[in-house]
Amino acid sequence: MKGCEAVGEAALKAGCRHFYAYPATPATDLVEYMARRLPASGGVFMQADSEISALGMVYGAAAAGKRSMTALAGPGVGLCQESISHLAASELPCVLVHLSRSGPGQGNVLPSQGDYFQATKCGPGDYHLLVLAPSSVQEAADLTCLAFYLADKYRNPVMVLADGALGQLVERVNFSDRDLDSLPEIHWEVAGAAGRPRRVISSICFSVSELAEHNLKLKEKYRDMARAHTLFEVYEGQDAKVLLVAFGTAARVAAKAVDKLRAEGYQVGLMRPITLFPFPSDALKERVSQVKAFLVVEMNLGQMLEDVERAVLGQRPVDFLGITGGAVPTPEQITAAVKETWEKHC
Repeated sequence: MKGCEAVGEAALKAGCRHFYAYPATPATDLVEYMARRLPASGGVFMQADSEISALGMVYGAAAAGKRSMTALAGPGVGLCQESISHLAASELPCVLVHLSRSGPGQGNVLPSQGDYFQATKCGPGDYHLLVLAPSSVQEAADLTCLAFYLADKYRNPVMVLADGALGQLVERVNFSDRDLDSLPEIHWEVAGAAGRPRRVISSICFSVSELAEHNLKLKEKYRDMARAHTLFEVYEGQDAKVLLVAFGTAARVAAKAVDKLRAEGYQVGLMRPITLFPFPSDALKERVSQVKAFLVVEMNLGQMLEDVERAVLGQRPVDFLGITGGAVPTPEQITAAVKETWEKHC
């Protein structure tokens, strides 16, 4: 299946029955897939007249206690920052699938990782999304199922962040139903009939003390996320002197470069963050004493780089290879960058 198709099918298996979106490349394939599959599965699909409208519909479905999802590209996420902030502040669970394209502005429709800041640093207010970054079609399916689980568990929007290349990539994928029965009973939905307890969902806190208390409550929830669900993968890291750090499509290419460099005798490894928030800072800190240098590889001009530098705290050099404009790094480009880092620091 294509990555977009696998995400859609996984969402159905996770219990998603409400999908609202405005088609925008490279997310359109997911919109088309859900338009075909959801009605046949007893769900609701609606093409909105804008991304802002779609997020309003997602908000309504989430407030009614329904598992809901939308698909977005970078410009649409920019339009929806206010709506996403409302969802987080109102503690409403939903899944946002963000297939990033090249920017800034309209840019072009080629793959990019230039939306890292947008996903992890978020919009107005002290809030966070839990951000999952797959690097294969199988993982895109698995993390979509996990996203619905975590959204309900924490009553928080969860973003699955991939790029257009992964959305179009065709690979074999197996589906397994995630057990969602262990989640708390849905108790936040708005009242829909006379006689039921009155419930109001709102992101407004008029008093200073009330808003401060609410924000501190959200902060503790984000800490819980970090303690329980910081995910990463280390490849050939046991004796690495240079440790690559990359996510998503860039990490797939970096793994190929690691294989090539190891065959030439270089002690090189790869750490791949799977959760971009919470970021695996502690895992990076633990490797400071082992490695001589880090090399961050991104399909942008240096965004995750800032989180890596913050984790390392100047204790080791952090070099950078950034590919922009919609290009995907090649193994040869990464290999050359690693050799340059090796010459400088090893």
